[in-house]
Amino acid sequence: MADYFQEMNCTPLGDGETPNFLLQMARLLQDFGMWEELGTNKKLPPPASKKAVEDLKVSTVQREGDQCPVCLKNFDKGEQVKEMPCQHSFHLGCILPWLQKTNSCPLCRHELPTDDEEYENYKKEQKRAKQREEDIRNLHDSMFS
Repeated sequence: MADYFQEMNCTPLGDGETPNFLLQMARLLQDFGMWEELGTNKKLPPPASKKAVEDLKVSTVQREGDQCPVCLKNFDKGEQVKEMPCQHSFHLGCILPWLQKTNSCPLCRHELPTDDEEYENYKKEQKRAKQREEDIRNLHDSMFS
C-alpha cells in the first residue's frame, strides 16, 4: 500500500525545511473553487486573425458629426472607415493597431476570431462551462418548481 507522499507525488520536508505557504494557499483556493473567482484562470485575448481583419467591411462616411471612438476626431464626409461586425466604425489608422494587440471591439468588446488555437479552445471551454451551468439550473428548476 502506498503512503501519503507517494500517493500525492511529493516528498516529506527535510530537517529545517519550512513549507511553502503560498503554494499551500494557492492549492486551497483551487480546491475550493476560489481560484476562478480571483480571475486567475482568465487568458488575455490575443490579436485578431489577419483574415478577420481583412474581411472587415470598409465603408464610406455618409454624414458628418460621428466621431471615431478611439481618437475622438470627427469623421469627414466621404472618408473610408472600418466597420466591425458590431456596427461600430473606426478610422483605419485607429482600429488596425488596436486589432494587432487584441481581438475585441474597443467599445463593446465583441470578439473577432484569432489565429491562436489555444485561445479559441479556451473560449469554447468557457462557453461549454456556461452552457453546463445553464443546463444544471434548468434541470434544477424543472425538478423543484
